[in-house]
Amino acid sequence: MIQTDICIIGAGPVALFAVFEAGLLKMRCHLVDALPQIGGQLSEIYPQKPIYDIPGYPAIKAQELIDKQMEQIKPFSPTFTLGERVDALEKQTDGSYVVSTSENTKIHCQVIVVAGGLGCFEPRKPDVEGIFDFEKKGVDYMVKNPEIYREKKLVIAGGGDSALDWTIYLSDIAQEITLVHRSDSFRGAPDSADKVYELAKKGKINLLLSHNLLGVQGNGSLSHVKLVNKVKEEFLIEADHFIPLYGLTPKLGPIANWGLNIDKNAIAVNTFDYSTNIERIYAIGDINTYPGKLKLILCGYHEAALMMQSAFKYVYPDQKLSFKYTTVNGVNIF
Repeated sequence: MIQTDICIIGAGPVALFAVFEAGLLKMRCHLVDALPQIGGQLSEIYPQKPIYDIPGYPAIKAQELIDKQMEQIKPFSPTFTLGERVDALEKQTDGSYVVSTSENTKIHCQVIVVAGGLGCFEPRKPDVEGIFDFEKKGVDYMVKNPEIYREKKLVIAGGGDSALDWTIYLSDIAQEITLVHRSDSFRGAPDSADKVYELAKKGKINLLLSHNLLGVQGNGSLSHVKLVNKVKEEFLIEADHFIPLYGLTPKLGPIANWGLNIDKNAIAVNTFDYSTNIERIYAIGDINTYPGKLKLILCGYHEAALMMQSAFKYVYPDQKLSFKYTTVNGVNIF
């Protein structure tokens, strides 16, 4: 059981700033994200995209912003559970909560903050024969621990940045890698595509362009991936692991069943403190909604600051909150 003051669902920029605001009030945070790395959409979807509306930065790349925020919250030592989806919560007799994840990790907290951006990002799964039968038995939709692929035979499918980047990275770990893409060109960064072509030229990977997936096969665990080429010839590739990387789609997920007021796939909140209709549960960032809502990182930062002032009363019910500027008080470490 992980013990913390605040459990934050999500690990994007707004969630990270919430950690900073909590830290100023000496409240500890544990963050849970279904993605395998910190940074939310910024790190997963557009890490090199410049952002122009962050105060003090005429332009800053998305991943650089996440890196700066991680540096900012380092004094408060937040903890993380990554690659796991929050599935359920159980209210305790004292009003606190126990949060459970898809991997049965349990977090005890006084306050829950939903800061999941557009929702829980779930992988787009290809519609091929047998794929659901081999999930966690050789079919993986995210790379959580590269070491499990050491000296294994991999088939990676996709043509975007994620497929290219993991092919390059795992080429030094796996025994054999085959990259399959349905088109004859890639959607990902040209530099990454050039590296993949060079790996194929040197014989370090097998590159199959203009090929489509048909299915996966095995006896209890994955053994083969079935493909078809552009002249309709079908064939099998031996594989210990199949990793289709077709991007992510946002869904509200199990949170939708918690009894929260939902408006058009977003969580309705009170703009006084961004609380939901359920006591001790707040929602900040793109996942919430209210009259005049703007889906900007900057607005999420504002919401995080106000809600942490409100959450203080649950973490320290016997203390009176006294607001002080950081220019006066500094950043006090626990």
